[in-house]
Amino acid sequence: MSDKRNLTMLMDYYELTMANGFFEKGMKDQIGYYDLFFRKVPDGGGFAIAAGLEQVIDALNELRFTDEDIDYLRSKGTFCEGFLDYLRDFKFSCDVWAVPEGTPIFPGEPLLTIRGPIIQAQLIETILLLLVNHASLIATKSNRIVRAAQGKAVMEFGTRRAHGGSSAIYGARAAYIGGCVGTACAIAERDYGVPALGTMAHAWVQMFDSEYEAFKTYAELYPENCTLLVDTYNTLKSGIPNAIKVFKEVNPTKKGIRIDSGDVSYLTKKARQMLDDAGFPDATICVSNSLDEYLIRDVIVQGACIDVFGVGERLITSKSEPVFGGVYKLSGVERDGKIIPKIKISDNIEKITNPGFKTVYRLYDNVSGKAFADVITLDDEPIPVEDGYLIFDPQSTWKKKAVTNYTAKNLRVQVFKEGKQVYQSPSLEEIRTYCKEQIDTLWDEILRFENPHTYYVDLSQKLWELKYKMIEDYKK
Repeated sequence: MSDKRNLTMLMDYYELTMANGFFEKGMKDQIGYYDLFFRKVPDGGGFAIAAGLEQVIDALNELRFTDEDIDYLRSKGTFCEGFLDYLRDFKFSCDVWAVPEGTPIFPGEPLLTIRGPIIQAQLIETILLLLVNHASLIATKSNRIVRAAQGKAVMEFGTRRAHGGSSAIYGARAAYIGGCVGTACAIAERDYGVPALGTMAHAWVQMFDSEYEAFKTYAELYPENCTLLVDTYNTLKSGIPNAIKVFKEVNPTKKGIRIDSGDVSYLTKKARQMLDDAGFPDATICVSNSLDEYLIRDVIVQGACIDVFGVGERLITSKSEPVFGGVYKLSGVERDGKIIPKIKISDNIEKITNPGFKTVYRLYDNVSGKAFADVITLDDEPIPVEDGYLIFDPQSTWKKKAVTNYTAKNLRVQVFKEGKQVYQSPSLEEIRTYCKEQIDTLWDEILRFENPHTYYVDLSQKLWELKYKMIEDYKK
């Protein structure tokens, strides 16, 4: 589904002043290279999940400046007429490479690389960060919650608590990539195919003269999906007994209850016993109410009898850490057909960028099938597999390991070539399946919620030497 809104002007104002400056200084055809990457995994996790590429593709395909945009920019009195004419005739012509959606990703790795005229590459900074940051954040958070549920279904229930309509829709899509079985957001099924799921609200029960009448009416209307909300008045003394009575009288094909308040560990154990004693061991139990991965993990440890979790605000907003923190940095320019690497240096080591035109490889052990390291290399630099390879920690270079019997996979795919889309996004189901398969290649130690093992993201020897030579040169 393509979002037909024109998002071209969704940018930070400095992008426009910089672009105008490049134009006035005769740099509009200067070729630049930019990398989009992130510095820290949310929630102290061991990995994140790439998402949002399909929305990036839609946005880049729709880039254009309208007459209203040009009139607005002229009204600022800041931009020269030549630059405004350039924007009026704007045609995207950059090359774009990306890590596919659903891929487990780690700090410092280039998730998107843009090569093209410096003005164009600069003007798309904000929209790229906005789309990738949000989708990757929600896909990452949902996968944490799904893993905490230990095979029990998780539904994304956060539409009404999302930060706006786009966050609800794109968030539902990202949550599905991360492993949720569906969403409460109806439009997300219409536009993206994310299964829309739901039961009833307390208002349904309150609208009838009795809880029993509300339940019976619902069961008669929806016998194929009859999940009754049993905590409107009294879960154990009223809600579950009335649900059992209706199950016996109407016998809907699919039976279930949902509990949205109270001590869900205690209540679900009691509910399971009551349903089983009444002859309904197939009736499912769904719980909701401000859940996250830690609460889910705890109630499972406590023996709660839960089949489905409905997770809302703490998923769709990633409440515990609501910022993904992706950044967009210049890594090189072209002069006379030659790439001149660029670097940002900082007193904070994690903010020093990796220069040059790069790609990233993932190394898989051929015996276990597990991924054991990623290596960021210069683009023209292959990873040898026949004679082995030496990986090393780019910060603590004395930590070295010679590896053999492995497969090296280039994670990057080309998405645009000279402004033309050359990559077709897989279906959402294919992305979701791919995500699960790739997470299964990670060691359990990386999947821990607390103090996960740090996955190795190394630099090739050639890239490391380039980086530290540039650092030393700038110190002189």
